[in-house]
Amino acid sequence: MPQTSWKKIRAEELEEGRLLRLVLDAGKGNVLDSAAIAELREALAELASRPGLRALLLDHEGKHFSFGASVEEHLPETVGEMLAALHALARELLAPNVPLMVAVRGACLGGGLEVAALGDLVFASADARFGQPEINLGVFAPMGSVLLPRLVGSSLAADLLLSGRALEASEAAEAGLVAQVTEDPSEAARAWFREHLAGKSALALRFATRAARLAWVPAFLTRLEEVERLYLQELMAARDPVEGLRAFLEKRPPAWTDR
Repeated sequence: MPQTSWKKIRAEELEEGRLLRLVLDAGKGNVLDSAAIAELREALAELASRPGLRALLLDHEGKHFSFGASVEEHLPETVGEMLAALHALARELLAPNVPLMVAVRGACLGGGLEVAALGDLVFASADARFGQPEINLGVFAPMGSVLLPRLVGSSLAADLLLSGRALEASEAAEAGLVAQVTEDPSEAARAWFREHLAGKSALALRFATRAARLAWVPAFLTRLEEVERLYLQELMAARDPVEGLRAFLEKRPPAWTDR
């Protein structure tokens, strides 16, 4: 089986090269730091444009899909570069116009949920949890703010984005965020691929995916630029976001000033 390895990402060509499995293997919590994001982008650039590719599967090692993006890299000196890279990753996951499947076990939080929410089909274990806890640190979830209202409706999206609470897998499935709750999400995704995609024309699948995404991707990309500016130019110019992030890193309660 052809395989290419990076430090935090593993790329595997499965099903005779028709399925590309990208595995996040970044240690405990699979934090999406700049290095992991860069490796995912490199793997996509190298492998995702192959003409016979019929689907991408975003998967992970360990108990948890991802605790989210690096909190340290949210601080003012690095947040601009980190956020731009994360949003570039989102664009590049969608750019090949091949179906994107995601396998989730354990915690899928923050930037991890934002990336998973790009998937066309999310397969989750019963212990999976989905949440956007950024508000607890005095910030907000840029991509989540754009993606979740479309996926789960404006009311539940507001609940998750404003409360910071997490959904259990069964709740996420009922809300439409998860396609299937299963004992083995990785194998369930591969089985779905073999049954529904493996025998189809890769060209037809790309056009079908592109056509289906016309309903939301152009607006998503425009709004993503807007929320990125809002986050970097306005939110991060205030005091509370930096206080919340530093309080988290220093393991102490934040002292909010509401400014």
